[in-house]
Amino acid sequence: MTIDRNSIESLFRKQGFEDFKWIEPREIVVAQWVRMKCTYGCGGYAKHSACPPNVPGVEECRTFFSEYTHAVVFHFAQAFANPEDRKEWCQGLNIELLKVEREVFLAGHRKAFLLFPGGCAFCGECAGTRVDCRNSKLIRPTPEALAMDVYATVWKYGLPVQVLTDYHQTMNRYAFLMIE
Repeated sequence: MTIDRNSIESLFRKQGFEDFKWIEPREIVVAQWVRMKCTYGCGGYAKHSACPPNVPGVEECRTFFSEYTHAVVFHFAQAFANPEDRKEWCQGLNIELLKVEREVFLAGHRKAFLLFPGGCAFCGECAGTRVDCRNSKLIRPTPEALAMDVYATVWKYGLPVQVLTDYHQTMNRYAFLMIE
């Protein structure tokens, strides 16, 4: 199917998203080390419905990305006086991003699939498995959950991201919308 980027970009802007860039899915960096960081460096491992081990293996993730010829990365720069405000911000952002995914789907792109920045954040406490998820129609994985090296991927496109040393620093978060 031909992609009419102008009409899709109009959908983004209609939802208030201006900071985005088209990327090549074949340029997405998928790496085993990212999964290892999820497994051994994240307190959410095995506790969230859209995180390892509740997601496909690294090779399946690599195959998933290879099935697309178009992708968009959305950039969000945000700082918080109170780090606890991040979850509410992320939840609101994810709801708006899901609207974009739906609009792209309804425009004829049946494989539209969103990857959330910073996690699902819809429930106070995650059910822990996709089977028990209370918001199963809303849940999406993060890029990292699908073994994407977000740093290496966005650096290819000149987008900013760096390791933060303080919760009050401006963070650069990224959502990815896969489109076919």
